[in-house]
Amino acid sequence: MHIRRATAAALLALALGTAGCSSQSDGGKPSEPTTAAASPTPTVDEAAARQACVDAVASIEADANGEVPSEPVPDECSSLSQGDYLKAYMDGIQQSNQEGRDALQDLIDEASRSAEANQP
Repeated sequence: MHIRRATAAALLALALGTAGCSSQSDGGKPSEPTTAAASPTPTVDEAAARQACVDAVASIEADANGEVPSEPVPDECSSLSQGDYLKAYMDGIQQSNQEGRDALQDLIDEASRSAEANQP
């Protein structure tokens, strides 16, 4: 029971402490509403470089375990930051998987058309 009271008191103190941080210190004038800074829009060159990286990763063959190695980094990805490369890498794998699913669906559709054409 004492643990619950202590936890509740700590949470209350924390809540009051953070509420006090929002006090106005500029003579009572309300502050301007803050807006989140917009993320910079990538330039055409950055977008083209990223897409080239995604395409390069998508063209990497998977190993015997079905894994696509992330190292060595393809030359097309050398201008990207590590975080951007990892995002492009994941998008490249996703693109490769989609291409594989599309190719499989084409084969299924072709087999289905062939089977229908060969029916008496």
